[in-house]
Amino acid sequence: MTALVVVSHSDPDSLTHHVARSVTDAIRTAGGSVETADLAAENFDPRFTGTDLGLFRGTHPTPADVLAEQERIDRAEHLILVFPMYWWSMPALLKGWIDRVFVNGWAYEMSADGGFTTKLDRLTVHLVSLAGDDADSFARHGIEAAFRTQIERGIVEYCGATVGSTTFLHETDTRSREALAAQTHAVGERIAAQVAGLTAVR
Repeated sequence: MTALVVVSHSDPDSLTHHVARSVTDAIRTAGGSVETADLAAENFDPRFTGTDLGLFRGTHPTPADVLAEQERIDRAEHLILVFPMYWWSMPALLKGWIDRVFVNGWAYEMSADGGFTTKLDRLTVHLVSLAGDDADSFARHGIEAAFRTQIERGIVEYCGATVGSTTFLHETDTRSREALAAQTHAVGERIAAQVAGLTAVR
């Protein structure tokens, strides 16, 4: 079992990074091989520039930084995205990573005759989103449903990948450090078990 943990947060001491490290440590303890992509520390450029547009149009080769990210994902069976929730979605850095990396010809294939083929069927994706709001508010405002439609269906399943798990850590700004630490550990253990094939609970 191989995994790539992608973390999007500028503060290495943030709860987001603590969760990512918990997941990484748990996978290693379970005997898996895991790599971490820290998008902020690595200064990944999320801007979809003319070069990226040229790649989409088939007039430009894949940029070196995009190719490196695709190769990292190609080495993994499980992709774990760990990020804070911003405006019912993911941070611009992570969204830009997806915009630039999950492109036509690699994540999916659109042919000139209108045909469409998914290309990430081998990949299982786990989503871990940290939110300041509570679960009742998510349910009341339809936030979880919107998240699942936009990200699970609109990104992961669109490319043929499998949604292995979606986890929300609620009330991250108001709960006690002890409660957050316990849940952080539990999230790591649960995802590691899924990566190891011991469970498949969403």
